[in-house]
Amino acid sequence: MQDFATHLILMYCIHKLTNRSNAYIIILQTVYIDKQTLIDTFYSSGNSAMAEKDQVKPLAPSAYRIGSHEDEDQAISMELKTLKQRKYIKCCGCITALLLIQAVILLILLFTVFRVKDPVIKMNSVKIVHLELVNGTTPKPGVNITLMADVSVKNPNVASFKYSNTTTTIYYGGVVVGEAKNPAGKAKARRTMRMNLTIDIMPDKILGVQSLSSDIQSRKLSMNSYTKVGGRVKILHIIKRHVVVKMNCSMTMNLTSQSIQEQKCKRHVSL
Repeated sequence: MQDFATHLILMYCIHKLTNRSNAYIIILQTVYIDKQTLIDTFYSSGNSAMAEKDQVKPLAPSAYRIGSHEDEDQAISMELKTLKQRKYIKCCGCITALLLIQAVILLILLFTVFRVKDPVIKMNSVKIVHLELVNGTTPKPGVNITLMADVSVKNPNVASFKYSNTTTTIYYGGVVVGEAKNPAGKAKARRTMRMNLTIDIMPDKILGVQSLSSDIQSRKLSMNSYTKVGGRVKILHIIKRHVVVKMNCSMTMNLTSQSIQEQKCKRHVSL
C-alpha cells in the first residue's frame, strides 16, 4: 500500500509539472528511483533479518538445565566421598603400621631386655663366731655354736626383686642342728644384695649324731646348709614372675683352726 501511494503522488507531481522544464522531471524520476531503491533495500534487509531470526536455535528447556546441574552436584559429591575414603584408608593403614611396629618392638624387648632372668644367690663365706670345746675336742653341751654366713643375692633383671623371709638350715649327719632367718628385703635392678646370717648350732643335737666320734678324731665336722629365697620380679607393672631361689652348700668345720673349709654350693631357680 505504501508503494502504491508513493507511486500515485509522484505521477501526480509529474503531471502538474509537464509544462515546466525537463530538469524537474529528471529530478523527480531520480527521487522516485532512489526512493524505490531504498524501500526495496529496507524490505530485503528486514526479510533477511527475519530469516536469520528464524534460523537461531531455540534455548534448551529448563528441565534439561536443572538436570545437568544435579548431575554436576552428584559428580562433585562422589569425588568428595572418594577423597574421604582414601584419607580414611591411609589413616587406618598408618595406624595399623604403627601398631605392628610397636608390637614387634615389644616382642623384641620381652625376649631381650625385659626377659626375666634368674637371680643368683651365693654363699660368700661362713665364719665361726663362737665355739666352746671340752678338752679341745668336743663341743661343750648347753653352749650354742654361732656361725656367721655372708649370703648375697644378685638381681640381673631391669626391675627390682622383692624377696620374703630368708631361711637357712644347717644339717649334720642328716639332722637339723641349726637354723637362721633373715627378714624380707629388696634387691634393686642389676644390683647385688648382701645379707649376714647368724646361725646358732645346738651342740646337744650334734652330740646325738653317731658319726661324731670319728669326726672328732679327724678334727673336722662335715655339714650341709640349705638356703631358700622366695620373691617376685615385676617389670612395667605388666610382667610378673614369682621366683624361688634354692641353694645347697656343703662345708667342713675345722675344730683346730675353728674355720670353715671346702665350701661348695649348688643353686636351683624355679619360676
